[in-house]
Amino acid sequence: MLTTSNNCNHLHCSIPSTRMCNLKCAITTMEVNMEPMRVLVTGGSGLVGKAIQRVVKEEGGAREGEEWIFLSSKDADLTNAAETRTIFEKHRPTHVIHLAAMVGGLFRHLRENLDFWRKNVAINDNVLHTAHEFGVVKVVSCLSTCIFPDKTTYPIDETMIHNGPPHCSNSGYAYAKRMVDVHNRACFQQYGRRYTAIIPTNIFGPHDNFSIEDAHVLPALVHKAYRAKMDDTALEVCGSGRGLRQFIYSLDLARLYLWVLREYDEVEPIILSVGEEDEIAIKDVVDAIVEAFEFTGPVVYDTSKSDGQMKKTASNAKLRRYLPDFTFTPFRTAVKETCDWFAANYDRTRK
Repeated sequence: MLTTSNNCNHLHCSIPSTRMCNLKCAITTMEVNMEPMRVLVTGGSGLVGKAIQRVVKEEGGAREGEEWIFLSSKDADLTNAAETRTIFEKHRPTHVIHLAAMVGGLFRHLRENLDFWRKNVAINDNVLHTAHEFGVVKVVSCLSTCIFPDKTTYPIDETMIHNGPPHCSNSGYAYAKRMVDVHNRACFQQYGRRYTAIIPTNIFGPHDNFSIEDAHVLPALVHKAYRAKMDDTALEVCGSGRGLRQFIYSLDLARLYLWVLREYDEVEPIILSVGEEDEIAIKDVVDAIVEAFEFTGPVVYDTSKSDGQMKKTASNAKLRRYLPDFTFTPFRTAVKETCDWFAANYDRTRK
């Protein structure tokens, strides 16, 4: 648990990061007369949880008197209602950042579709319902752009979540995440709770799961490239490399997550993403990783493997209406930092 002491009530005044300072135009004094928050972060040991810890601890993201509690799966099984209630009873949060989920890459989704549905529905229902029972002021859950319809027009935006079925490759996970939005809207309608959710595009950064078999595309490629360099072998890429994705660095997402927690007052979710113009092909991701590792071996694309959904371009117009000046970390800079972190922490990273 982290308790902070900071003489300034404004988020941007205590943060050296240029990107956090870009939030200053959006920061208000809405919480000046409120008691300090006690924030419970589920999934606090994962990719986004670790990034939020860094922003809170090292960038001055917390305010005076606040308590931040970062949970891991060791603290409670959130698929179990009784264990979820016990953890809320112990910490009595005023706010919750809900990150805990069963997650994985394309090929794990194809193998374990039912498990992704059942476990995530259980986790989300337990956390959201228990938060309501304990009078939590605000919950901000984390969704994914995979929840959007497979057959749709582009760019996708926050109004289109329920317009059709998601891609069949991850339908269990996608439908479970959609139900968070259903739950939040019903909870507002019935009880007036302003619980909401963010929808990030593809997240990457330090502390990710870098499993070659089960991770998302970018961290899996980081691990593959590292091993190819160490073993002096070819870098094998699943698929054609033509699929298009928008990527967001975990630290950028963490900075935006804190803004949502403090300032965003809508129940409707908000997409947190780089712009449409920053969507890139998987081949460009491979090139950035190869450059970061200074890998000089051959790169082979296995076109017998699935590309998954070929594109899911998301609009960040809503985010830009709120934060027109927020600056994202350049993609290749973020990839380099991620690759450097992975190499330095290879023996203890999740893989």
